[in-house]
Amino acid sequence: MTSAADEAPLWQPGPDRVAAAAVTRFQSWAAEHHGAPAEGGYASLHRWSVDELDTFWKAVAEWFDVRFSTPYEEVIGDRSMPGATWFTGATLNYAEHALRASEDPLRADAPALLHVDESHTQVPTSWSELRRQVGSLAAELRALGVTPGDRVSGYLPNIPQAVVAFLATAAVGGIWTSCAPDFGARSVLDRFQQVEPVVLFTVDGYRYGGKEHHRADTVAELRRELPTLRAVVHIPLLGTEAPEGALDWAALTAADTEPVFEQVPFDHPLWVLYSSGTTGLPKAIVQSQGGILVEHLKQLGLHCDLGPEDRFFWYTSTGWMMWNFLVSGLLTGATVVLYDGSPGYPDVSAQWRVAEQTGATLYGTSAAYVMACRKAGIHPGRDFDLSRVQCVATTGSPLPPDGFRWLHDEVADDLWIASVSGGTDVCSCFAGAVPTLPVHIGELQAASLGTDLHSWDPAGEPLTGEVGELVVTEPMPSMPVRFWNDPDGSRYHDSYFDVYPGVWRHGDWITITDRGSVVIHGRSDSTLNRQGVRMGSADIYEAVERLPEIRESLVIGLEEPDGGYWMPLFVHLAEGATLDDALRDSIKRTIRENLSPRHVPDEVIEVPGIPHTLTGKRIEVPVKRLLQGTALEKAVNPGSIDNLELLHFYEKLARERH
Repeated sequence: MTSAADEAPLWQPGPDRVAAAAVTRFQSWAAEHHGAPAEGGYASLHRWSVDELDTFWKAVAEWFDVRFSTPYEEVIGDRSMPGATWFTGATLNYAEHALRASEDPLRADAPALLHVDESHTQVPTSWSELRRQVGSLAAELRALGVTPGDRVSGYLPNIPQAVVAFLATAAVGGIWTSCAPDFGARSVLDRFQQVEPVVLFTVDGYRYGGKEHHRADTVAELRRELPTLRAVVHIPLLGTEAPEGALDWAALTAADTEPVFEQVPFDHPLWVLYSSGTTGLPKAIVQSQGGILVEHLKQLGLHCDLGPEDRFFWYTSTGWMMWNFLVSGLLTGATVVLYDGSPGYPDVSAQWRVAEQTGATLYGTSAAYVMACRKAGIHPGRDFDLSRVQCVATTGSPLPPDGFRWLHDEVADDLWIASVSGGTDVCSCFAGAVPTLPVHIGELQAASLGTDLHSWDPAGEPLTGEVGELVVTEPMPSMPVRFWNDPDGSRYHDSYFDVYPGVWRHGDWITITDRGSVVIHGRSDSTLNRQGVRMGSADIYEAVERLPEIRESLVIGLEEPDGGYWMPLFVHLAEGATLDDALRDSIKRTIRENLSPRHVPDEVIEVPGIPHTLTGKRIEVPVKRLLQGTALEKAVNPGSIDNLELLHFYEKLARERH
């Protein structure tokens, strides 16, 4: 791994930017009031934040003026993982904080939300209007008998109504859970049936890729298969009449009612998120009102440097944790941009057009989109006015070095590029954006505050400059309070704590450099381990997908019964490309020269497509299981895959090999 002295940063914040950053002001204030180090910049602040975990989170709660309606007795009660307890005895309400900007008369008419669809027309929702709708809907939910702890579900795209429904649910102490309407009925039921919702908010359909997609039949199936539903609320996105027995959205949000915020314990559930769940049912992850509140205030207010002047746009759907993270932008008083549509319609520049039109100051997207833009040869900085964009953030998979260079060259040379990495499991980032630190190509800037992040070898020894397991050795407030339907906590324990007792193991390979930056190499459970040399799949993809003939790839490493190791590379070719000997040689040469001779694949195999989870991640482990001879129904949860037909190819290949 390159040492700090060897390489100039791609970007360095100027002194004015450093001085103005919220994290700089927070450090000075915390030094004065809580004994944080005044000198030493971010590195010393981070060290203090994990060494003095109680004091750090107390400082976060004070700095952001968290409203505890009942004061807490101690910041951390039980520190053990799993099971740490936070701000014991405190009560509060997340939605009250999300709507706080609406209390300022000077901001009442400013936009809280900006909604954009594929027509690229903008529809603002003011802070006062958002507050009014949440108040009206919360009162109606109470009238329907929704009480604290009841589950409320949304089968909704990324539209303002989804935000209103979520905030109204949180206001009454209900537990929110959502799926995007491109999920089929089986995928939705695999999720919602676990939590037994009492209310379902649904659209009649959605628009994507220039087409209308009707969902009336799917909604009818959901209603049939969710016997706990007391009410269904119809949102006529495509203009259809409400089906029989469904309530009308407009009627429920028409009243001028001041919201009443149920004061709930700090660890009261806020929402249920679902892991990709490639085998078995998706894990139903429960996170708390207070834990998400303080974690997102820290992440968005300090790391993303968001405030009332900002416009926060992240391309996401309601089926991905980034939607929940995006909505939490309201906590900072920022305007949240909701884009509902295809990322590449009418062309691959769509997201840049949204960033320009909405005046986004922080624009978040996927690494895959950045690389698609690079491959398409577009020039966002030339073709769009992106002068308000201060930061482009990426997640979903590691941003390859070429992605960093492309953003720097094609968007702006004074661009803060924040590659971030976290997980649905904590609904936050373990490492990523720091506005006061330099950006080095291929690296996440640093571990997040209050996150005791390490890279460990199999014996639990810390590593620097070497690949190891991503572990977190102290609790985070947004770690799950539990999994749903996991009464003894065994599924939760086995998901993160079975390798290193009492330490969160996330399942990613990472390197922590000697300068404190972080490199993510992909999932550790699908890591390539040849002759003792480990490599993340992301490194292979980054090299191979530079070739114009390769649309996408998937690499698997299989330990064979005879002690051998078979490593095939599956390639989905670009239109017009042919997998001949010349292309095979080119692929192997690229890997040999850019990575290592040990990681040249044994075979390069053309496939009709690469399967993904519904949240867009390549599914390496289930394919590995199929190739090892596991039956399809045991290797993967069919409801979590974007194209199940593709898996039959790998299943057939496994039969031929065995």
